[in-house]
Amino acid sequence: VQLQASGGGLVQAGGSLRLSCDVRGSTFVINNIGWYRQAPGKEREMVAKTGRGVGTHYADSVQGRFTISEANTKSAYLQMNSLKPEDTAIYYCSGNIWTPSQGSIDPWGQGTLVTVSS
Repeated sequence: VQLQASGGGLVQAGGSLRLSCDVRGSTFVINNIGWYRQAPGKEREMVAKTGRGVGTHYADSVQGRFTISEANTKSAYLQMNSLKPEDTAIYYCSGNIWTPSQGSIDPWGQGTLVTVSS
């Protein structure tokens, strides 16, 4: 199972972006999935997470501006509105995914860069 994140780019403050996370594999079940980000010089932090057994959670810094969603049991999205320069970071998707061959695993996508200009 592999995760592919996309949708990053350069946007002005106040703008919007929609990130996509495509889960690729033959047979799997997404238990939960989330978005994380790492800004230059900072540690990686959770942005939003959703799934069975964990509910939906957002970092305080993005609450009310970002929305996480799942679609078609194979993709997850992060709608980011009212973007701020401090949202600039590499965004990663990751999740707990069950496969018949490996059981529960926690793969990470390669990341997509979001740059918000002031």
